[in-house]
Amino acid sequence: MDEKLLDIQDLSVWYKTYRGFAEVVDHINLYVGKGEKIGLVGESGCGKTTTMKMVMRTLDERGIKVGEGSKLLFGGEDILAMDAKALLDLRRRKISMISQSPMAALNPVFTIGQQMMDVLKYSGQFDKHDKKGMLDAARKAIDSVMIPDPDRILNSYPHQLSGGMRQRICIATSLLTPRQLLIADEPTTALDVTIQADIIDLLKDIQKEFGMAVIMITHDLGIVANIAKKIIVMYAGKVVETGSSQDIFYRPRHPYTKALLRAVPRLDTEEEQSLESIEGTPPNMIDPPAGCAFSTRC
Repeated sequence: MDEKLLDIQDLSVWYKTYRGFAEVVDHINLYVGKGEKIGLVGESGCGKTTTMKMVMRTLDERGIKVGEGSKLLFGGEDILAMDAKALLDLRRRKISMISQSPMAALNPVFTIGQQMMDVLKYSGQFDKHDKKGMLDAARKAIDSVMIPDPDRILNSYPHQLSGGMRQRICIATSLLTPRQLLIADEPTTALDVTIQADIIDLLKDIQKEFGMAVIMITHDLGIVANIAKKIIVMYAGKVVETGSSQDIFYRPRHPYTKALLRAVPRLDTEEEQSLESIEGTPPNMIDPPAGCAFSTRC
């Protein structure tokens, strides 16, 4: 068994709404081993991003409620019990998260160089006056994501780059300081197919080179098949199935996992096939159904 790097124990999270509290994460248990590649799969609204934002502690805590007994252990320390200083160290040195939308992650009024330099300046790795050392580190990070002419990129604003390049810059920024865990939140959303493939290959190369653990958040089983050795399937705030990629793709057990697989185009059959859709809608989490939340769509 892999040594546990991240261990999520009995995590429950409610969002405060005008109609009351909605339980968006329902008693989740999962762990990530050191250097492990995990796929976190499920349709929009199932709690994937919320779970990982709890790991980063970036949700507005005035608008959420966390269940009693919930634990988020990273290297044995409970993230939920960390003070501001410990949290800052966690985000600067140990865990990095690639946002789903690079235009939302990058500040439009600052150049790429200014934003990368700020990350380096406050990382604690460099003397704040060592501008040359920080510039060299930024250039190296841009080179590592295979973008040519790093000096031009450093002087560019986000809107001057293509969507694929902005996503690569977000990945490069996450690599500026050594990390133990990289969380990629749907990093290929809104990118064309060829760029998607490049981003997936890049993440695989980065994981291999740096030996960090990777959690890939996605709703696309076709994408996660290329990167993850273990897949966790979520539905309506719960983990409904966990297994190796072989188990999930060839021996799925939960009806929701089977339905997701039937909705993925396949190239390994000569027969004509029509893609299936999952009828119905996700349940209302303010007033969830009794028993299995997928029962009404099964």
